[in-house]
Amino acid sequence: MSLLSRLRCITVDVTGTLIAYKGELGDYYCMAAKAVGLPCPDYKRVHEGFKLAYTEMAKKHPCFGFAAKMPNIVWWKTCVRDSFVRAGYEYDEDMFEKIFRRIYASFGSSAPYTVFADSQPFLRWAREKGLKVGIISNAEYRYQDVILPALGLNQGSEWDFGVFSGLEGVEKPDPRIYKIALERAGDIAPEETMHIGDSMRKDYVPAKSVGMNALLLDRFKTPDAEEWRKSGAIVLPDLVAVQQLLSSGK
Repeated sequence: MSLLSRLRCITVDVTGTLIAYKGELGDYYCMAAKAVGLPCPDYKRVHEGFKLAYTEMAKKHPCFGFAAKMPNIVWWKTCVRDSFVRAGYEYDEDMFEKIFRRIYASFGSSAPYTVFADSQPFLRWAREKGLKVGIISNAEYRYQDVILPALGLNQGSEWDFGVFSGLEGVEKPDPRIYKIALERAGDIAPEETMHIGDSMRKDYVPAKSVGMNALLLDRFKTPDAEEWRKSGAIVLPDLVAVQQLLSSGK
């Protein structure tokens, strides 16, 4: 009996599993600065500044400000301004507004992302096999409404339901986000569900803790993958390999 025959639902992480960032963060900050006649900020400083600013914002206002009812654009504006300040760039309000609007528009489009070649075929295959397909992502509303559709990953043809942290007020690795996904899937038991992601801490462990099956993708040959295997996780290189595993009798 194939694993596929025992499943009724598959849930999938987004970034690192279905899509990846393309280029560097500095590329988009540079384009925005040049568009208003300013020189490119230093890539390394901006990248380090953003990491610190994002971590701080995520701690202070998790789930993109859900609990505080903070508008998405305000959350990102605060984060981007802090990124520049930490990198050593302080612009006046008018100049910052022009730069920020360009950055916010870029990351709300398909421009900074690329879809892995196997993502759309795998999701369509799963749905054709009668499985419900859910998306579980620590992401804001634009992933659901704008970014995934712009990348050709549409609700109704590639996936059935989505659970996005910015819309739910709970984020991975909190197991509650997986329980929400099971509720949204309908009358489907955890053991009839498989979660696919790229993080042991955010995907594999919490999914297993609520009774789901789970496996991990190692698309970028991360050094951690060997430890994942030693911990008992199934680790595969891509969604083609997942499809083969699910269809086999193993």
